[in-house]
Amino acid sequence: MKSPAVLKMALLPGLMFASALATAAPVKIALVETLSGPQAATGLTYRAAVRYAVERINADGGWHGEPLELLEYDNQGGPAGAADKLKAAISDGAQIVVQGASSAIGGQITEDVRKWDLRNPGRELIYLNVGAEAQALTGDKCQFYHFRVAGNAPMRVNALVAGMKQDQALGSKVYAINQNYSWGQDMEQAIVDGAAAGGYTVVEKTLHDVGKIQDFSPYVNKIAASHADTVMTGNWGSDLLLLMKAAKTAGLKARFGTVYLDQPGNIANAGDVALGNYVAQTFNPEAAGEAGAAFMQDYRAKTGHEPTFIEPQTVFGMLLVGEALRQVPAGDGKLDVRKLALALEQASIETPMGKLSMRAQDHQALLPLAVSVVSRDAKYKADGTDMGFKPVKRFTAEEAAVPAQASCRMQRPD
Repeated sequence: MKSPAVLKMALLPGLMFASALATAAPVKIALVETLSGPQAATGLTYRAAVRYAVERINADGGWHGEPLELLEYDNQGGPAGAADKLKAAISDGAQIVVQGASSAIGGQITEDVRKWDLRNPGRELIYLNVGAEAQALTGDKCQFYHFRVAGNAPMRVNALVAGMKQDQALGSKVYAINQNYSWGQDMEQAIVDGAAAGGYTVVEKTLHDVGKIQDFSPYVNKIAASHADTVMTGNWGSDLLLLMKAAKTAGLKARFGTVYLDQPGNIANAGDVALGNYVAQTFNPEAAGEAGAAFMQDYRAKTGHEPTFIEPQTVFGMLLVGEALRQVPAGDGKLDVRKLALALEQASIETPMGKLSMRAQDHQALLPLAVSVVSRDAKYKADGTDMGFKPVKRFTAEEAAVPAQASCRMQRPD
């Protein structure tokens, strides 16, 4: 097995002296992400955001003057690969594992972390979930060392329904098309559950294989035949890119209500067909005003591109960890992961979109959302086109929240 790439981000010059005097051991963060294969574009986006956030945390002093170390592992897009790379990360001394692309992989990681922590008291590991949004992860699979700093299907769909209805763009007939695994199934259920509030009928539901469909034209033909006003989908990665491409080719007239339309490449792929389609976002720079513009500028300066898609939520989630780390004393110089988990339960930060905090009951982050429409009037353009995401409705963290699931019966450490 090849050694992981190790990125030790340097402190700012003014902090070098403090680093030299520090007694704290380095905190090691392992990114276990899809860095190769058909969904690599998403995994590489997570990597860019994590690198940026680690650099910011280190510039702010790291943990008691010692910079965080970032270890990177390619899970090759599957649970088996993730399980193997998690073992490698543990062997390399990781204390926090970060992952987001795919709830199937997230389910594997949270279970493996749970088992490891039970068997190795004093050597616990935290799983920071920056994008795996399946309900089960904060439901019947919730566990003390798992923290989700992304949304979930009911949060996203509720926001979409409210935003599109307010904009008189929802219609009365909705087609649900989603990937056939936990996340997609949750999205389908949330779309069905939202029908009463939205005043629509779900005319048809489709679940399809993940990352295996090369031509979505048969699905687009079914959507057209259903006479749906709106297509709601939680698709991401190549499955959304190819769905949008097929919609463009067919000239599909139905609107899309999405979770990940702001994924790089989607607007360019869809062209004018993207106009009038909606997305429920964790960040919209226009909605975030001056703070959003400042974040955009800094991110672009550090990474070479503007933050979009899942990057902002990943950055904000990592900064929440940075805030929690500040609350954990150095002690004997080694991070007490249990104390970090307890601090994370109480942590909150102010993001450009508003307050982000962690709900202790199920370790689901409470985060602001925005619903946006693809428009030429948007202040910030996407994919080098003349189109961007114009905010139509903004939700505070409290407004976007849904109740914790009764199935979460978290076992807390003594």
